[in-house]
Amino acid sequence: MSSAAIYTPENCAAAYQLNWSYAVFWNNPTHDCGWFPELQEACEKDSIRLLEHEFKPPNVSQFLVSARPAIPPVLIAQRVKGRLQYLLRRTNPTAFRRNYSMRSLGSTRDAKLDAYLASQLQHHPMADVRVQERFAAYQIHHPEVDLVLPRRNGHASYSYNLHLVFVTEERWREIRDTVLIKVRDMIGAASRRKGHLLKRAALLPDHIHLTIGCSLAEAPRDVALSYMNNLSYVQNMSDVFRYSYFVGTFGEYDLGVIPRARS
Repeated sequence: MSSAAIYTPENCAAAYQLNWSYAVFWNNPTHDCGWFPELQEACEKDSIRLLEHEFKPPNVSQFLVSARPAIPPVLIAQRVKGRLQYLLRRTNPTAFRRNYSMRSLGSTRDAKLDAYLASQLQHHPMADVRVQERFAAYQIHHPEVDLVLPRRNGHASYSYNLHLVFVTEERWREIRDTVLIKVRDMIGAASRRKGHLLKRAALLPDHIHLTIGCSLAEAPRDVALSYMNNLSYVQNMSDVFRYSYFVGTFGEYDLGVIPRARS
């Protein structure tokens, strides 16, 4: 059985909505935020979009950020702070503290998304009641996993959560217990191996949903492709999924709680 990746950045298309609330802490706050347009332009070169900025007294700058799937959140933190410090190098050479905060956001809050995934079997009823009952046994739910609880990594306080969706090619849609067991077990094994916090996996014949907490060094694209390849591996390295995926961020709050630009 070949271990070569079937799904790669080159052959897969991504649909995505990836947003973060990123906060830096000033040593020497400045109330003049005239630097924001220049910082926006500089970060665009790194495929990082600064959508909004608000200064929160006494010493916090909070940014609403979006980025492409290839960009890990840790790179957002490094580039935004680094480029801003460069812009302020003459007037404020030690502007920032080393610690920062990063929170994933989405169009839907954690609790609402979790309820949506929990109801997938009801949303997609199957013609055969026996098959419906069979799939109910392969849903994964870890209620003890709290994806909105802040975690720590070095100088960061963060929550980084992804909602992944993979659509199964029609010719590979499975209802056999032997295969469903392998798929369910591989999701659990892969999440443990990668140190991910797996909250839910909703398995249906034509698609799979996952909600997981990741580390800041992982790009959303790499997380998605890794699961796609692992799940293909247990099905004889077949191209069971379409060559595309959805990846979105979510968290305790949705985008509606972010104030409009204040820069």
